[in-house]
Amino acid sequence: MKPKILALYYTQSGQIKEILDNIFRQVDAEIVFANLEPEKPFPFPWNAYAFFDAMPETVERIPIAMKPLPHNLLDQHYDLVILGYQPWFLNPSQPITSFLKSNEAAFLKGKNIITVIGCRNMWLHAQEEVKKDLKELGANLVGNIVLTDSYPNLISTLTVIRWAFTGKKQASGLLPAAGVQQKDIEAAEKFGKPIQSFLQGNKNLQEKLLHEGAVKLKPGLIILEQRAIRNFKKFAPFIRQKGGPGDLNRKGRVLLFKRLLLVGIFILSPISSFTAFIQLQMKKRKLTKDLDYFRNISFEEKRI
Repeated sequence: MKPKILALYYTQSGQIKEILDNIFRQVDAEIVFANLEPEKPFPFPWNAYAFFDAMPETVERIPIAMKPLPHNLLDQHYDLVILGYQPWFLNPSQPITSFLKSNEAAFLKGKNIITVIGCRNMWLHAQEEVKKDLKELGANLVGNIVLTDSYPNLISTLTVIRWAFTGKKQASGLLPAAGVQQKDIEAAEKFGKPIQSFLQGNKNLQEKLLHEGAVKLKPGLIILEQRAIRNFKKFAPFIRQKGGPGDLNRKGRVLLFKRLLLVGIFILSPISSFTAFIQLQMKKRKLTKDLDYFRNISFEEKRI
C-alpha cells in the first residue's frame, strides 16, 4: 500500500500549489490536496488599501472565519502532512493562522509535518510562529522547504507590487516575472527523493533537504527581519486602537503605515542594508549560530 500524504495549503495566486505539484513529481504516494479557504475570500489582485489594512490582524495573529474542511478528510490516516503557506507582513497569512488556531488543527497531533514556504525573501518570523503553533498542537515538524524570489531586493519589490495590485506576474518592460522564479519552482522536484526516503523509514529528513538546497539564507536578512518585525509589532496595535478591519476610524493610521513602509523599502532599505553589513562583521559568531538555527527545524522562544 502506498503511503498517504495530506497537502494543506493556502494560495491566492496559485504559486504554492504549483510548488507542491513539482515537489510531489518524484514522490510515489497517494496525495490528498486540501485548500484552506476563508469564508470571505481576500481579494486578488489586491486593492491597495485592503492590503495594508490586513496588516494589524495579520501581525497580531487574529483568526478569521474559515470554511470547514471535509469531515472525512480529517478522519483518515496520513503518513505525512505538508503545510504550504506564504508570509504576510512577516507572519503566516491570516488563513494559515486561522487554521492553526482552529479546533480542526487538533488532528495534527502526533503527525509528521513538512512546511513549504513560497515568498519574496523574508520568512523567518513567520516560520517561528508556525513552529510554535505546531509545538502547541503536539505535531512533529520534520522538514522545511523555502523557495524565495532570487532577484535583488528592489527588483523583487517592484515585481511583487505589480503582481499583487494588478495580477500581472509575467515580465513587462524592464522588470522580470514576479515571484519565485519558474526554474526554481520546477527544480523543486529534487525535494521529492528525500521525502520518499523519509516515508520509507529513513531519518534526518531536514539534513537531506538542506543538502538539496531547501533553505538558502543570507545572514544579512536575519538582521533586517529582526528590525522590521519590531516595527510591525509596534504599528499593529497602534492601528487597532482605532477599530477593526475596514473601520474608517483607523484609515488615517493605515495610510500612515503604508507611507512609512514604502519609504522604508525604497529609501531607507539601502541604508539599512549597509548598517546590517557592518553589524554582520561585528556579530559573525552569533549570526553563524542564528543561520544554523533558522535553516533547521528546532524551536526556541524569542529567537527573532
